[in-house]
Amino acid sequence: MIINIQVLEHLARIAMSGRFDFDVHRDFKNAYMPLLDQPAVREIELEMSKIDYLDSAALGMLMLLHERAKDANKPVALLNASHEALRVMEVANFSRIFPMRNGR
Repeated sequence: MIINIQVLEHLARIAMSGRFDFDVHRDFKNAYMPLLDQPAVREIELEMSKIDYLDSAALGMLMLLHERAKDANKPVALLNASHEALRVMEVANFSRIFPMRNGR
C-alpha cells in the first residue's frame, strides 16, 4: 500500500492506495501517530478511493485510529471509499463510527 500525507492548515489527509491489510499496520500507524501529536491538526481524513482490498485487520486498524483520535479530540472521516472498501465497511457498520464523505 502507498500512503501519502498532506497537512493543510488544521486538516490532515492520509491518502492510501492498494491493499489495506495487516502487512501495512506499521506504516499506517507511522502515518497517523505524528498527526495525533500535532496541535495544529484538528481533523484527520482518510482518502480511500484507491483502496482495492480491505480486510478485518484493516478494520481493526481503523478502529484503533478512531479510539486514539477520540482520545486526542480529533475527528476522523473516511473519504471517497472505493466500492470494495465501502462494501466491507458497510457490513461492519462503520458508517455508525466514522463520517463517510464523497466528492472531495
